[in-house]
Amino acid sequence: MDRGAAKKKRPGGRSAQVRARVQAAVIELLSDRQLEEVTIPRVAERAGVHQATIYRRWGSVAGLVDDVVAERVGELAPIPDTGTLRGDLELAAIRFAEVIAPLGGIMIRAAALSTPHADTSVSFQKRAGQLQAMLDRATARGEKTPTLTELLEGITAPLYFHQLFFGRPADSDHAKALVDRLLIYVEAAR
Repeated sequence: MDRGAAKKKRPGGRSAQVRARVQAAVIELLSDRQLEEVTIPRVAERAGVHQATIYRRWGSVAGLVDDVVAERVGELAPIPDTGTLRGDLELAAIRFAEVIAPLGGIMIRAAALSTPHADTSVSFQKRAGQLQAMLDRATARGEKTPTLTELLEGITAPLYFHQLFFGRPADSDHAKALVDRLLIYVEAAR
């Protein structure tokens, strides 16, 4: 084998197994403890990995939580492509509201751990890119679209706040109402 050839990552290999164990440990600890009590030594002990592995890959507790959120939201609430902006927004909002139910506390803790500038968050950057692609598809179809900021402020943020203030996710009717309000605004503003 050519020594200069780049090593290929194996799906399901050791790295994936370590990541899965660490993510599970983070979720368990955030479920059991206060945010301040979740530390890299505790995560390492629970996951059965060395602290250096966690520091090297994630850097901090905020990095760990950010990775968990990005992974879970991506798995449980993929960005839809229904063929219409309304359909995409409604399905995305409903899925996101459903994801917030089991992950709500973790996601809110992640927001508390993150830096003041959300654009530095890996999970935010990834999700924002996916949402922007959804908006770009709608624009290409000739639909009037909100900006990414308008989408986040009009749909995503209210879904987070519903979980935070009421302790439960928004139902599908509420999620659809948020979409209606955003699209009415876009129609009037454009």
